[in-house]
Amino acid sequence: MKKYKKQLWKAGNMLYPLPAVMVSVTDGEGRDNIITVAWTGTICTNPPMVYISVRPSRFSCDMIRKTGEFVINLTTEETAFATDYCGVRSGRDTDKFEKMHLTRQKAEYVKAPLIAECPVSIECRVTEEKPLGSHTMFMAEVLAVHAAEELLDPDGGLHLNAAGLMVYSHGEYLKTGKKLGTFGYSVKKQKVRRTK
Repeated sequence: MKKYKKQLWKAGNMLYPLPAVMVSVTDGEGRDNIITVAWTGTICTNPPMVYISVRPSRFSCDMIRKTGEFVINLTTEETAFATDYCGVRSGRDTDKFEKMHLTRQKAEYVKAPLIAECPVSIECRVTEEKPLGSHTMFMAEVLAVHAAEELLDPDGGLHLNAAGLMVYSHGEYLKTGKKLGTFGYSVKKQKVRRTK
């Protein structure tokens, strides 16, 4: 394995790659928006919980505060342009669904819409809001997951990596794809092949 010679830098966020997701929100009165978020992740398995961190100045922040709900939509190579656009344009004066030709789908438990062009949509209800400086963290319970039928095998198993998911790394969007191993492969016992 290669050893790296490292320089000391000032403290900063250098935890990469991260999911680049489109978060759909609503004000509950007929106005929807999409915000692109990379500061997001899993908090807990049981109960299933996630978080997103949003700058308080963002248009979507007030919508999330008002309704206490949002939908995390996983992104792919096909949605890369829309993902970037929804992160750099404000919803105050632009309908991002219309501008990016994205389709609203009705959610099961929240008022915020799913994005039909994303292979997985995760319905979330805020359980706690934490102001943390530049960003406010919204911790949320996962209420439901919507997965594309095209990614299911005949037994109902989800093959999420076949979707060509996108990540964000130090200012760049990247497509995932190369399999390096599976969970636990480093300690898995090798099968002994019997010879005749």
